[in-house]
Amino acid sequence: MTFQQVLYILVTGALFMALVAYVSYRMTRGKVESADDYFLAGRGLTGVFIAGSLLLTNLSAEQLIGLNGQSFAGNMSAMAWEVTAGIAAIIMALFLLPRFLGIGISTIPEFLSQRYDEDVRRLTVLLFLLGYMCVTIPSMLYSGGLAVLQLFDVPALLGISFEQSLWLVVWFIGIIGAIYAIFGGLRAVAVSDTLNGIGLIIIGFLVPTLGFLALGDGNLLDGMKTIATTNPEKLNAIGSANDSVPFLSIFTGMIFANLFYWALNQYVIQRALGAKNLAEGQKGVLFTGYLKLLVPIFMLLPGVIAFHLYGSNVEKADLAYPSLIAELLPMWLMGFFLAVLLGAVFSSFNSLLNSIATLFVLDIYKPKFKPDASDQDLIRVSKWFGTFVALVSFFVAPNLMYAPDGLWDLIRRFTGFFNIPILVIVLIGMLVKRVPPIAAKTVVFFHVIAYYFLVWGTKQWFGVEIGINFIHIYGILFVIETGIMLVFARVRPMLQANPIRIELGRVKPWRHALSTSILLVASMIFVYLVFSPIGLAYANGIVSGWFVPLTAGLVVVTSVLIWASYRYGISRYERYLNNLGEEPSDVEEQSS
Repeated sequence: MTFQQVLYILVTGALFMALVAYVSYRMTRGKVESADDYFLAGRGLTGVFIAGSLLLTNLSAEQLIGLNGQSFAGNMSAMAWEVTAGIAAIIMALFLLPRFLGIGISTIPEFLSQRYDEDVRRLTVLLFLLGYMCVTIPSMLYSGGLAVLQLFDVPALLGISFEQSLWLVVWFIGIIGAIYAIFGGLRAVAVSDTLNGIGLIIIGFLVPTLGFLALGDGNLLDGMKTIATTNPEKLNAIGSANDSVPFLSIFTGMIFANLFYWALNQYVIQRALGAKNLAEGQKGVLFTGYLKLLVPIFMLLPGVIAFHLYGSNVEKADLAYPSLIAELLPMWLMGFFLAVLLGAVFSSFNSLLNSIATLFVLDIYKPKFKPDASDQDLIRVSKWFGTFVALVSFFVAPNLMYAPDGLWDLIRRFTGFFNIPILVIVLIGMLVKRVPPIAAKTVVFFHVIAYYFLVWGTKQWFGVEIGINFIHIYGILFVIETGIMLVFARVRPMLQANPIRIELGRVKPWRHALSTSILLVASMIFVYLVFSPIGLAYANGIVSGWFVPLTAGLVVVTSVLIWASYRYGISRYERYLNNLGEEPSDVEEQSS
């Protein structure tokens, strides 16, 4: 790559990023005057911005390279993490979001404070802060920096060592992302995410299209036919026990992991909490579920294409996607791709930074140290704390290069320390009226210890390996911890339940929420039909003889359910939402 080509890539990439920054500035100028403006975009986000920001917050450079690497080395089973997120999106949109918006909370720990007590609130904030600051944010920067190095060979371009290049790229990504998050607040993050999301979708569809053309010697359909008829097992998403994601794990721990991520993870749901109203929030969350169905196309399918194009010529699976980019993407688009890649990294990083500052200011600083703090005080402290966290992460992230083998597996499992206990205490706190605060505290401490021993501890301390996939452990601990909460409710109930008031003014549902949810479930089933031995993974042809009749049956059943949702479902759902505004004791008696 010549100096002129490098300069062109950097200049065109910088121009697109500058355009995103300018549009974000213009759309948010003069709109960050209060704490609600800064942390929740003035509670005025519409469905389009919520969906765009949710998608970009979720997608990262690590997924872009890692998921394509998994499909290159194995099959499409890893798409379960992406496609089945729609179930969690539906639960969030129809059942949890109305409660959160009606209560008017800014963070999940704020709800836990109202439902339990301040100790439970601070305990969950501590879990979030440690998880985000020590692992999630540094690993996000590290993975983004590593992706840029792999794709553009920065050491060779700049004539410096790998270590120096990684430090340089991490600090560059971190500083730009921090500027969005610290000085613009959530609205700037949401706008920039949406614009970068458009670019990601364009590149996402362009890369496999170019791959099919290369595979078919210029004929798009021939390229598609090749991957459907040659090594069709690569297109199988029904994972076996030996695959990266066993299919049965979808129904054990994965559903709980996705539910936490899409319904309770602060840096994700902060966009939904900033919705203009329930209808816009539901549109954004449900539309995100549909966007996740596209993820296999640009985060897994290119890996299969790379397998057919390069085979054993690619030394490492994680180099499959970079190889496609280097070989197939025209030079005039490389700058645009660099901007999109960095945009995905920026999105995840600045979303985490904005959320960790929100948690600290609203759940620790204000209630504990300065209850009468003004909005300007909160924003000022948030910026200082965000700057501190950013600087810490800048120094931690590059040092991850010295970690032992298996670090990435450790990072993927790390959220297991806090996702299940928070999910349990929130859900049970909503559904069972007299579970005491001591139950929530017991579950948190029990989970941290039990999860550690089930995943790592027994082998490290006793030389005994449990041999259970960590996703299944999610499900096992969810059941156990739910039981602990219910036992406390029976043997040591609260004498008086804490009242949770829900204001109905903002709880007006989107008329098409039910039908959209039904269609989303049907779409998930269809995607699995396509990437299964019944569909494109069929060994004796393009698809099996069962594919068309099963698809037709799915269309018929879906059509009937959608008709029934308009005929009977809307009125019943609206009555359910109206019941949320009743006296807490009445609602909880019904839930019990």
